Amino acid sequence: MSANTALQAEAHAAANAAAAAFVNIAAYKFITFDDTEAMRPQYQDICQRLGLKGTILLTPEGINMFLSGTAANIEAYLAWVRADARFADLEVKYSYSAEQSHKRMLVKIKSEIITMRMPLIKPEEGRAPFVAAATLKRWLDNGVDDNGQPVVMVDTRNDFEVDVGTFNNTVDYRIKKFTEFPQVIAEHKDDFAGKTVVTFCTGGIRCEKAAIHMQNIGYDNVYQLEGGILKYFEEVGGEHYTGDCFVFDYRTALNPKLEPTETVQCFNCRAVVTPRQQLSPEYVYEKSCPACYGKSQ
Repeated sequence: MSANTALQAEAHAAANAAAAAFVNIAAYKFITFDDTEAMRPQYQDICQRLGLKGTILLTPEGINMFLSGTAANIEAYLAWVRADARFADLEVKYSYSAEQSHKRMLVKIKSEIITMRMPLIKPEEGRAPFVAAATLKRWLDNGVDDNGQPVVMVDTRNDFEVDVGTFNNTVDYRIKKFTEFPQVIAEHKDDFAGKTVVTFCTGGIRCEKAAIHMQNIGYDNVYQLEGGILKYFEEVGGEHYTGDCFVFDYRTALNPKLEPTETVQCFNCRAVVTPRQQLSPEYVYEKSCPACYGKSQ
């Protein structure tokens, strides 16, 4: 990314932050977390006191969080989290909005940060190689990596997320849930001979697990996109990407400037329907279209 582009991106982010009432964060870390039961009420308490909304997953393999609140309260929360030595280096992705991106606060204990059902995958014991956003953009500009190998993008997200937007010329296996990925990628291993594979997802969790699994089954040259699509948008914008990025909150999708778009998708039938401003509050907040609303209540 050029110095001018970097300055423009930084100025745009600053303008968004100044204009927005709420800061939205996404963060995760794979690390042994063996006291989830004891920590859950502490996380619930700090979020309640700071008026945060969103979801935190506490698992034996680490933590995952999507939260929304005022800038001051988000920073207070992050200071509290990072006081735990296990999360002192927690990396965070930011976006901004006029409303809180979530409408309630949940702290859950789960068995995995993202369900894959592959118990041999332990990212904290060694991450898969990763590629930074600026490096990936250069590779995509050139069509090859720094060693001259063709670069192939593999989307690890669910089909309805891909339909909202993805990288150009990406490999999309139309999976319905992440647990389907290990089998389908094993079945297509020969397709990637002699190529550099870059897995990606929204924020980095799924593609990190995916890349490790691919290494485990014999893929030679596989990377994860560091920080996922959101970090790519933040650092280099939307080049080589078409559409928006689906997010699991009331905003539904973010454009390459990390702004909420008019995309609204039903959480039941996954249809993309009428622009947001023409929908009832029940649609926007309950995430079901007029045809589905009421069926899931």
